[in-house]
Amino acid sequence: MTIIVMHRLSDPDRGIVGLDPRDLRRALQFLRSERYPIVSLERVFRSLSGEAPPIDRAVAFTMDDGTIDQATVAAPIFAEFDCPATIFVVSGYLDGELWCWWHRVEHVFEATRRRELSVMVAGLRHVIRLDDGVPRAQLARRFMEQCKRVPEIEKLRVIERLAAAAEVELPARPPARYAPMSWDDVRACEARGITFGPHTVTHPVLSRTSDAQSKREIVVSWARLCAEARRPVPIFCYPNGHVGSDFGPRESATLRQLGFLGAVTNWPCDYATAERFQSSPDARFSVPRIDFGADHRSFIRSVSGVLRTKQVLKRHVALRGAAAPGDPRPSLDGAQDETRGPSASMYE
Repeated sequence: MTIIVMHRLSDPDRGIVGLDPRDLRRALQFLRSERYPIVSLERVFRSLSGEAPPIDRAVAFTMDDGTIDQATVAAPIFAEFDCPATIFVVSGYLDGELWCWWHRVEHVFEATRRRELSVMVAGLRHVIRLDDGVPRAQLARRFMEQCKRVPEIEKLRVIERLAAAAEVELPARPPARYAPMSWDDVRACEARGITFGPHTVTHPVLSRTSDAQSKREIVVSWARLCAEARRPVPIFCYPNGHVGSDFGPRESATLRQLGFLGAVTNWPCDYATAERFQSSPDARFSVPRIDFGADHRSFIRSVSGVLRTKQVLKRHVALRGAAAPGDPRPSLDGAQDETRGPSASMYE
């Protein structure tokens, strides 16, 4: 089954840059015309566990964080196509207690008038030049990657040092382009068929937190969602979500104690299968998703199985190379092009 993950949708009136809403509408039109079953995330999980029958070619949509555009732009499009979707929300963000840390980094890079920034991260000085032709958004993303590698407490201090070096004052509440949806928006979206799951309180990389904070991020975010939503979904979404580095058995144990059906990741990019889901007690707590993609063609490659074909080819080439390293092997690039052609171009 294909679980799609999305984040922001473009909204020029608010200054939000993201996926063009026309691409989402085009994707849903394609799925309906080709008779793909579009199902809820909870239905996928119950199918993977064996509680419900499998659904061939099933597709489920998810969105992360709870930004305002997900309520005002995405939800009406999903409703237009009678498409269930699950949005994972950061409870502290919706409560107005914070704005997402990566939004703060973006804001600093966009607002500063300095040409050079010098910031200490994990004991190393990073000098960032803003006038060497590299887009500021790209520089901000590079800095975010550095932030993800340090303990949560240090990450917050690093962002404070960044703002000070940039001579940018961070307001208490996020600007319009970074605003969250409200809990009233959550309930309005539920009336349109959208469901909601927890995505922590403050969106830390859980593996970079203490035992106490890791548990609190999961328990409190779920409690807040249960208090505000009419039918919260007991499926968790890890911040950052890389298997092997961003969460582990500690988080799985907390989710199991709370009775969760499971949890979704952001990486590796892969399909959800019953075989993997049932392979171990913790497997249900690391169910992969696939990014919507940059355009319609990449979306079609994902849901039509071309991505799966590429994965099989990679494994085949790797196994063949391991078994007979001296044998000539087929070009993986050529194989990818061959599989992309017919499937992708049919629906362009």
